[in-house]
Amino acid sequence: MTSSIPLPLLGGALIGLSASLLLLANGRVAGISGVVGSLLAPVRGDIAWRVLFLAGLLTGGLLLVVVRPGSFPAPASLGTGGALLLGVAGLLVGFGSRLGNGCTSGHGVCGVSRGSARSIAATLTFMATGILTVFLVRHVL
Repeated sequence: MTSSIPLPLLGGALIGLSASLLLLANGRVAGISGVVGSLLAPVRGDIAWRVLFLAGLLTGGLLLVVVRPGSFPAPASLGTGGALLLGVAGLLVGFGSRLGNGCTSGHGVCGVSRGSARSIAATLTFMATGILTVFLVRHVL
């Protein structure tokens, strides 16, 4: 028997549920850059939940690889400069997260749901930038 619930819908619901539970239980926003960034300069008594949160993210990704192996591209499919390009892209995302005082998860999932004007502006900005980037890469370059 197959599930009638689309997998992305289930994933989105779980993200919303986990972000809500973290806010209700700990009073913390589930922004990945803030969670990971605070692990780089840890505060005593504030480490365990951050490590568990990060471990949950990694475990979820590993579980997806087991359940749906085709979900992630094989490293060889990235091409010759693909891994380098991926690394540069990751650094740019990290820079943007610092510049925008938060990341897509903090602003997009948590901030927009709370009606934060700053988060709405940030989310509109990174969505527009992402759309423009995809258009340029696929249709111009």
